[in-house]
Amino acid sequence: MNTADYARIERAILYLEKNHQEQPSLEDAARSVGLSEHHFQRLFRRWAGISPKRFVQFLTLEHAKELLRESRPVLDAAFEAGLSSPGRLHDLFVQCEAVTPGEFQRQGAGLTITYGFYATTFGECLLGATERGICGLLFVAEGGRKSALADLASRWAGARLVEDSRALSAVARQIFEPLANGPRRPLNLVVKGTNFQIKVWEALLRVPPGAVTSYGDLARRIGKPAASRAVGAAVGANPIAYLIPCHRVIRGLGVWGNYGGGAARKKAMLIWEAAQTNNGDRAGSAGLPSKSAAFEFARFEPPSYGTTRMP
Repeated sequence: MNTADYARIERAILYLEKNHQEQPSLEDAARSVGLSEHHFQRLFRRWAGISPKRFVQFLTLEHAKELLRESRPVLDAAFEAGLSSPGRLHDLFVQCEAVTPGEFQRQGAGLTITYGFYATTFGECLLGATERGICGLLFVAEGGRKSALADLASRWAGARLVEDSRALSAVARQIFEPLANGPRRPLNLVVKGTNFQIKVWEALLRVPPGAVTSYGDLARRIGKPAASRAVGAAVGANPIAYLIPCHRVIRGLGVWGNYGGGAARKKAMLIWEAAQTNNGDRAGSAGLPSKSAAFEFARFEPPSYGTTRMP
């Protein structure tokens, strides 16, 4: 996977946003990333199967608002199935398992986390896993690898981290190159958080590729209509990017909003998914997390809010 392609895509997004009032031409945008207009066209075809013109249309506020409207019936169907049931709309199998407050408080003590850095459709990512499953997926942003690794380590402060890119290379390919890797086995995710965070992350699993929701709508769908701010905080605390699709949450007015891996990356991910959804001959061909995944959740409510354990 060519991370240089994504780097140019991100630079194009930043250029178009910065200069949107001048309405730059495609030639201007191509020049901003060091390409001819011809090679700029090829870049977007190669990355997402769409033209730069179509890409710019996806980038507009009007498109974001339209996407919110069009996503509602899809989300209604997904949530009517129930948060605890398998998400058959995009073939996810969700399994929630509680851990004791003591296991949460030990913060990974006694665990070994194997990690590696991998090229993806959306730039370089850090993938970490224990013997039980994937425990972290972060995109490398401005702070570089060192910052991404520090983030993973802080979430599992008691664990021992061991770099071994070869050990997880097949998992990385399964996530981001599913059709190039043959039949897919279930992916097991190990996530720890408060009961509220877990509820939000479970709800995110119901939002399929090509759809988006707002913070307010997500709060309403989990039965906490007045908690949109808290929902936003939980979305921001998601430790496994992409597989738990926090990038599919935007603001109610159609504003794309922030993202831990960078706002430009969030736009790129949503535009890429929209392109795959709208192009039937390409749908799912470059990494949509559309096969079975088993999710193992560690639940613990901090003592200040009372301790709740799942049965």
